[in-house]
Amino acid sequence: MLLTIVGAGLGRTGTSSLQEALATVLSGPVFHMGEVFDNLDSVPTWHAAVEGRPTDWGSLLAGYRATLDWPAVTCWRDIAAANPAALVLLSTRSSAEQWWNSVSKTLFAVLDRDFPPHLLPMRALNEAMFQRFTPQWRDRDAAMAAYDAHNAAVRASVPSDRLIDWQPRDGWGPICSALGIPIPDVAFPHANTSDDFQKSADERLNR
Repeated sequence: MLLTIVGAGLGRTGTSSLQEALATVLSGPVFHMGEVFDNLDSVPTWHAAVEGRPTDWGSLLAGYRATLDWPAVTCWRDIAAANPAALVLLSTRSSAEQWWNSVSKTLFAVLDRDFPPHLLPMRALNEAMFQRFTPQWRDRDAAMAAYDAHNAAVRASVPSDRLIDWQPRDGWGPICSALGIPIPDVAFPHANTSDDFQKSADERLNR
């Protein structure tokens, strides 16, 4: 099964909420970083993909209807090329500063913690994908500049009729319009706040 949507938005841009939303309207599973934690055997393959090695996307993403979040977003161009009929969903925050305030306290900060031995390959994967995002990912100004550059590159390279440009406040509208489906009669999900992220990180690192 080919993907319906390829996520090109960086982590902490509403991707967990999108995962729930897309699973509803696409009637199938949606890839998100949490999927890697649930399938640690896939970490070496994802690490190789992040480093630019050839990847069998059909096998790695078999059964999924969409991708979101890191590490998939690192490889969004290759995934989109392997799924030419898929829409590309760029999720963003209202500003680079808002994104930095979230990511610096969650995804980036978690790498300062001790990882149990079985999660050390996952830590190495995270470091590799952040390094590819920008070698200065811990620096506020450099990370915000890389965020803006990433979003500009997606908008410049994806045709307008293939691109869904979305922010959390937009809810169902742009997604359902692009898919040509009615808006569900339920509220758009709101998942994985910064507090939720910290609780999840505690559970995974202390498991």
